[in-house]
Amino acid sequence: MNILSVESSCDETAVAIVRDGREILTDCIASQVELHKLYGGVVPEIASRKHIEAIYGLADQALVTSGLETSGLRREDLDAIAVTYAPGLIGAVLVGVNFAKAAAYAMGLPLVPVHHIRGHIAANYLAYPELEPPFICLVVSGGHTLIVDVRGYTDFRILGTTRDDAAGECFDKVARVLGMPYPGGAALDRCAKTGDEEKYPLPHTKLSGNPLDMSFSGLKTAALNLIHMHEQKGESVDVPSLCASFSKAVSEMLVPRTMQALRETGYRKLAIAGGVAANSWIRTEFERECAAMGATLYKPPLKLCGDNGAMIGSQGYYEYLAGTCAGQELNAFATRPISMDYSE
Repeated sequence: MNILSVESSCDETAVAIVRDGREILTDCIASQVELHKLYGGVVPEIASRKHIEAIYGLADQALVTSGLETSGLRREDLDAIAVTYAPGLIGAVLVGVNFAKAAAYAMGLPLVPVHHIRGHIAANYLAYPELEPPFICLVVSGGHTLIVDVRGYTDFRILGTTRDDAAGECFDKVARVLGMPYPGGAALDRCAKTGDEEKYPLPHTKLSGNPLDMSFSGLKTAALNLIHMHEQKGESVDVPSLCASFSKAVSEMLVPRTMQALRETGYRKLAIAGGVAANSWIRTEFERECAAMGATLYKPPLKLCGDNGAMIGSQGYYEYLAGTCAGQELNAFATRPISMDYSE
């Protein structure tokens, strides 16, 4: 089954073609990083306009580079259109949804709505054909931080989440104050590799209630206050060591809780997903903890950690098999729980 999939929830326009939920035929991405770098972060209105400019040409590019024109397949061999419908920047999501609705109508194909976070989880199916539910997945990005019990391909339960900021947002904010270019998370990660993670002790927030919930706002504020205090005193900050200390503190919020979820469910499979899953410190800590527990760690290649169309095509395949399809009434949502099906 060949699915044309569309992703436009933030600042990456992406169109892919995925076969049977596991094989990427093509994954075309138009990045807006250089444009938003001028502002130190994503400007929603600009992102939406750039999606409109890029999406039609990107879809044509996906069809050509997939080999559909040369392998004996035709455009008529596309079986469905999948699209991110939630969550995300509402104007940006609407661009992808409206394009997918038009394409599905014009070609007479089923239209499959896909939750963006479910797509991130499905990126692991593309990297690991042997991976099947159930398993635990930590989804950690600029807008979301969730520990998810993946009970089935379309059956999800949130075990823990951040109560305030997402981990990725904190990485980007600290990196920006340190003068690093957008997106700051990758720059901070590179800088941390030469630092001393013990030089700047940072606080660990203790929460009441759900022991798997997390909080990053206090950690972010402590790091920013430390930077500003040094500036006021005319002292320089050891930037690599602060980056390493901050990475360690974020990891100590994420890793123990995720491993606790793994123990409580009795699973022996752990996946990580989302842009922050590319962080080398976090990946290393999970490798160490999973090895000690005897669990298998699934971590997608860096190119599948960020937003991409292929992950939407992968999840779209399983949504289609579960009977999830939409008509021309499909709308976009800025927020929507991962556990909620489209029809609810």
